[in-house]
Order: sequence, then structure tokens, then C-alpha cells
Amino acid sequence: MLLRRVLRVITAAALAVPLALAGVTGTASAEPPPARQLMYFNHGYGVVDRETADAIEHSAYLREFASFHVRTTTGAGGQTWTGRYLMGRETYFEMFGVGDLPGEDGKLGMTGFGVSTENAGELEKVRQRLRDQGVKPVDFQQTRDFGDGVPVPWFDAIFTSPEQYESLNAWGMEYREEYLSDPRTKIRPAAYPGEVSRDRYLNEDYQKHLMRDVSAMHIGVTERDLRVTLPLLKAGGFVVVPFPGGVLVTRGGTTMRLEAVPQDQIGLRMVEFTLNRDLGARQVVPIGRSTLTVGPGTRAVWTFQR
Repeated sequence: MLLRRVLRVITAAALAVPLALAGVTGTASAEPPPARQLMYFNHGYGVVDRETADAIEHSAYLREFASFHVRTTTGAGGQTWTGRYLMGRETYFEMFGVGDLPGEDGKLGMTGFGVSTENAGELEKVRQRLRDQGVKPVDFQQTRDFGDGVPVPWFDAIFTSPEQYESLNAWGMEYREEYLSDPRTKIRPAAYPGEVSRDRYLNEDYQKHLMRDVSAMHIGVTERDLRVTLPLLKAGGFVVVPFPGGVLVTRGGTTMRLEAVPQDQIGLRMVEFTLNRDLGARQVVPIGRSTLTVGPGTRAVWTFQR
């Protein structure tokens, strides 16, 4: 789910070595992560050109490749968005076209991601880790309206800045039990007390398709947004490895390459997926101004042009 923020606040090819590690200098090193990881990559999104967004929406191949659907959602304050979703076992990705989101949110190159807890109460531990870094978290609760006009608490979220983002909208989140146990969501019961996991949230439909999970993402963001996002990632327990002009974020199954670029170069560069089975033959599928390369093996890489 896209967490749209009009904060001030809420008024309302392919990377052959994992994410081109050759870009990391020999002198760069990761900061020691906290003893325990509290947050994991949940989902990401990107705003692409209209031609590509329309091609994604109408792609017959994507409906075979992934648990794919197009959905319009009503969130907090009655704000709505329509996304093109590729759903996996624990992670997923949303695609938007230029103008699909109102105002600055709908501009070409805007991106975002959410990182989430697996156990109820752990978001408060992340808040404390942020305070320990000298960062005052900004709280927000997202809701969802199932069509009856009654908003259901969906998840609690935190931001690391009260200001509107320039290119990257990143947040930490924890699903609410009211939402997970609502019969309209068709989400299974908790497997253990306090389970608010990604695995519980997503259904098993991914097993019918090739795509299993999002394993990597490469995006260009402004230097300001990168700087503001790093405290959240560190508080969540990710390993952050600097390289000239950006960072690699690892730990937990999904790697993010966040590259600081000028405003006119922001945007989604690549999404990588793991597959449910080994695909012997390589398939290259053009989708608008993007290319999805599937296999050989259990890996697929989706690259984007501007």
C-alpha cells in the first residue's frame, strides 16, 4: 500500500553482481547494526512514464509472472490511489504512472518504500532507537475504507522528517490487529501471539506464479532524502554500507541501492525478483519503456528508462 504523505503534515545491464557491488570502494564499511533487526523491507513503489504504466497495467505476461492486480484504495482522510501491484510471499511492488497520484506525488521519478515490523510492539522500539540517534519520529496512522465509509485502522507509521520529501517517501510501519483480523481482508489468524508479519499479511496466490519476492531495488534519490532516510534504516537494524554517492542497504532478504542524484535524475532504475522455480530459458519482455528479463535460473531483473 502506498503511504502518501502531504506532511506538513498529512494534511490530510542488469546488475550482474548483486547490485553492482563493484561500486563500493574498498575503504567503505558498514556501521555495526543493532543486535536485533526490528524492521524488514515490506514493499516499494515508483512513478514511471505514462506509456510504461499503461503497458504494465495491460500486460498479459505480468499476470502470468506475478500475482498481479490493479486496485484503487481509499486511505486516511479519504485520499485515494490506484496502483498496479506485483505481490510476493513477503514483499511486493507498486507501479504508478505520471499523474496517477495528485500533485508532487505524481511526478515522474518519485519513489518510496515501507519497512515493517513482524511483531506487535516493535515499532515503539524503533521509535526509541530513533530518539537515541537524536531524531524525533513523526507518527501517522493509515486507515482503509472498504466502501462503507468507516475507516479501519490499517497500520501505524513513523517518518524521520516533518517536511515533504523531495523524491523518496520512506516510512516505518506496523500492521494493526484490527485490520489483520477484519474478515473482509481474508487474512489468516496469527500463528503466534502478536504476529503482524509480512507473511501473514500477504496471501498464498504467489505460489501460482513465477515471482516469489522482491530481492533488490535500485533508485536514484536526492541527497537530502537519502540523508533523512538513513536514521530510519539504522533504527530498523539494517546494514548500511556507504559507497561514493550513495549506500547499499542489506539484511533481511532485500537489498536496496540508494543513489544520491540531482533532481532531474531521480527515479526507479531496477527491481530484482526471486522466482519460485528455476527457469531454464532466458525470457526478455519489453513493457513500455522498461524491460523485464526473466531467468535463466531463479532470478528476474526489471530495468527502467526515463
